[in-house]
Amino acid sequence: MHTENVTTPFGRRPMTLALVKSQMRTSHIEKGKSADKWKVYRDACDARSLLGLRDRALAVLNALLTFYPDGTLSDGGNLIVFPSNAQLTARANGIAGTTLRENLGHLVEAGLIQRCDSPNGKRYARKTADGSIETAYGFSLSPLLARSDELALMAQEVAAVQRALKIVKERITIARRDIRKLISAAVEDGVPGDWGRAEGVHVALMARLRTAKSVEDFTGVLDELELLREEVINRLEIQVNSAKSDTNDADIRLHIQSSNTESTLEFELSSRNEQEAKPSRDIGRKIEPIKTFPLGMVLRACPDISMYGPGGAIGSWRDLMLAAVVVRSMLGVSASAYQDACEVMGPENAAATMAAILERTGHITSAGGYLRDLTARARRGEFSLGPVLMALLRASGEGARRA
Repeated sequence: MHTENVTTPFGRRPMTLALVKSQMRTSHIEKGKSADKWKVYRDACDARSLLGLRDRALAVLNALLTFYPDGTLSDGGNLIVFPSNAQLTARANGIAGTTLRENLGHLVEAGLIQRCDSPNGKRYARKTADGSIETAYGFSLSPLLARSDELALMAQEVAAVQRALKIVKERITIARRDIRKLISAAVEDGVPGDWGRAEGVHVALMARLRTAKSVEDFTGVLDELELLREEVINRLEIQVNSAKSDTNDADIRLHIQSSNTESTLEFELSSRNEQEAKPSRDIGRKIEPIKTFPLGMVLRACPDISMYGPGGAIGSWRDLMLAAVVVRSMLGVSASAYQDACEVMGPENAAATMAAILERTGHITSAGGYLRDLTARARRGEFSLGPVLMALLRASGEGARRA
């Protein structure tokens, strides 16, 4: 045990367990280890967001390193520098004394330097007859050597995050451009559709983008933008293929993909027979597929969903599914939650469930949490859409005119 590496600060500065831990960690430097001091410094600069350091603290660290005569930090050598505050201030671009002491404290807390205070708190070195340093009091740079590999990994992590953020921002720019120009083209050519609402969703996402800070924030906006773009494209595709009969709807597939290439959000508008033929994902237990109710019954029970259909109306199951995607985004239901519902309930029933949630949105605290709960119950075979629709029909006075 290297107990001689644990020292307490001079004066009123308190000793903490975090400082003890930091000092004990620096005592375990691999024998013969060395590192270029400026390479370690650059890694610390790159990792400053993870270390919680400001630029001023890094300027003070730079000044401390200039007092270390060698270019390489090495085990076995004297890693303690002992400049006065006046000397540090001069090499740190004239930093104020109070700011200097504050940032020295930040460097100690971040575990990049270690105080080695003398009995009277002064910084100095005692030399032998031949001029070599026998004892030194000041700031030890040994934490930089001990953590050189860790700092390099932290710098690489920050670089990876910045690269990922750059890619996400590029994709956001492309998605914004596509949505803007596609909506403009649809309006100019007189394509039927509620393009004002699509523009409203786009404006709301742009407002979220202005407050986004982390990669997760930007990725969330990108997912919603790509979902909106696919909705706009599919509405235009419906108009292009309007001559096709609705009997072919079951063969049309709508793919809405998020930015995660390994976990895509894919809503397949397959036939009910194909959906009911899918085996249950519960091992050792067969779950009966949820019954699909007539579209007319769903629309009478949930009339509010119609205004979100293509052109403000719903005439087929495909229209209901497109409307459900819009409502999902509007109510803040995550793409993954709706994907799970489609896989477990089937796309028709998931869309009908979304319509029912919209109808009862004033009584539901979290639409996303409510949908996940219904999906979990459906996976266990404990959920039926029939009672939900009948309750909504009774509430609207249409219980006597069931389909």
